[in-house]
Amino acid sequence: MNVKQSDMMGGLAKGLRVIEAFTAETPRLSISEAAEISGLDRATTRRCLLTLAEHGYCAYDGKFFTVTPRVLRLGTGCLASMPLPRIVQPWLDQLSEHIGQSTSVAILDGAEIVYVARAAQRKVMSIALMPGSRLPAYCTSLGRVMLAALPETQALELLNSHPLQPRTAHTLHDIDALMTELARVRTQGYSAVDQEVEQGLRSVAVPVKNARGIVVAALNTGLAASSEPMASVIETYLPSLQQVSRELRGVLS
Repeated sequence: MNVKQSDMMGGLAKGLRVIEAFTAETPRLSISEAAEISGLDRATTRRCLLTLAEHGYCAYDGKFFTVTPRVLRLGTGCLASMPLPRIVQPWLDQLSEHIGQSTSVAILDGAEIVYVARAAQRKVMSIALMPGSRLPAYCTSLGRVMLAALPETQALELLNSHPLQPRTAHTLHDIDALMTELARVRTQGYSAVDQEVEQGLRSVAVPVKNARGIVVAALNTGLAASSEPMASVIETYLPSLQQVSRELRGVLS
């Protein structure tokens, strides 16, 4: 959308950037930390945070700010109005029950994935995943499936826009290596990640396409790492994931 600069509210845009500085990895921020993450100057960040606190979106202890549950109003309305979560949830519940593992559906938002639906069997990550949770796309099976569906130039641009940090000793974080991996994912039609986003977590993901064959989301299962070879994990769970993906294609317009 092309919008004239005179029609935009700079203050609102800055406030949203400050809100987005709070993540699962950075849930508690000082003014200086929030300014660094948001890319705003300290004075502007301070005004944004104090305004958010005044309206109940942040809590402030005199040094650190944390977002309050009121912020969820900004996201739950969006999720509630999206047809995708409502459509996929019954399939996720059934799949999770069938394979005995947690399952999720996520969409791509820039260089991050956003969980829109989830069926949890057991907790396999140190952070609690739920609809609205975000993770980097480059190191997650869900993210790689959706990045692989993009034109290569666009995928490369997104990878270059986000810090590619080694979250574990296994994380693939070299641009060239990631582009090679995306090419493999594109060819084989699925992504398998072994302890790259978090130590002790494995996952397998497939694309979710609509009736026109366009990738609109990704579906995965996450499980605890074990001595079982990754090839065996893929063999066990991939067919069920692919079956649900095919079924969803028939109902997603």
